Amino acid sequence: MRVGVITGTGSYELAGAGEPEHIATAYGTALVSRGTVSGVEVLHVSRHEEGHRRLSNHVNHRANVAALRTLEADCVISVTVCGATDTAVPLGSLIVFDDLHYLANRLPDGSLCTFYTEPGDPQRGHWIYGGPFSPEVRAALLAGAREAGQTVRDGGCYAHVDGPRFNTRSEIRLLAGAGVTAVSQTAAPEAVLCGELEMPHALLGYATDYANGVESEPTPVEELLRLIGASKGVFASVLSAALPVLAREDPSPAGIVYRFD
Repeated sequence: MRVGVITGTGSYELAGAGEPEHIATAYGTALVSRGTVSGVEVLHVSRHEEGHRRLSNHVNHRANVAALRTLEADCVISVTVCGATDTAVPLGSLIVFDDLHYLANRLPDGSLCTFYTEPGDPQRGHWIYGGPFSPEVRAALLAGAREAGQTVRDGGCYAHVDGPRFNTRSEIRLLAGAGVTAVSQTAAPEAVLCGELEMPHALLGYATDYANGVESEPTPVEELLRLIGASKGVFASVLSAALPVLAREDPSPAGIVYRFD
């Protein structure tokens, strides 16, 4: 099995993966590192690249996901640090999301988040699903988190918010009222694009702070930075445990793509 791993803030490299290679796609070039983690072949993409070169509004999601398809990834794991909108989520804990709030469905350049841009494309279709994440990939992440001794929540709604600014209190209240568990600025396009390509995908979050207005006092910046720093080791430990579990499975994509040809 070959697993795509997409990492974000604080995790710019993956132990076991080599130097990034430029992979050309129809949507631009992506940087992908190839390697092995716990005996499983991985294809690693750092969304922001070394030194956080790309802010959330600079990430080329279509190129990243298309590159993983070009390199024949069988499934994809995404990880993200995130701001909790639910006080029941302890800071420094993990969430294996099972729902998605992404009403805008747009990429950073303002275009719709889809690979289906040309009329008559034989692959065009509607991605239809109950939950937007692969059950088998989710199960492997949950098993990996527990084996790694991490506190993990089974289920939660991830909300994608447009950056690079953070959100107002009013915006966070609106999201919390919709049942959102945590927010960040990058992970939803990956779920949609993997869904369109019928690539099994799941999202693992690590709570580094409470979003604006969730607590009476904001999470101290020093604590936020400490937890972002800690997230790299936490994600690495979970991936090391989860990948062998996933390799024993035959993961299925979330839902179906209804095509017309």
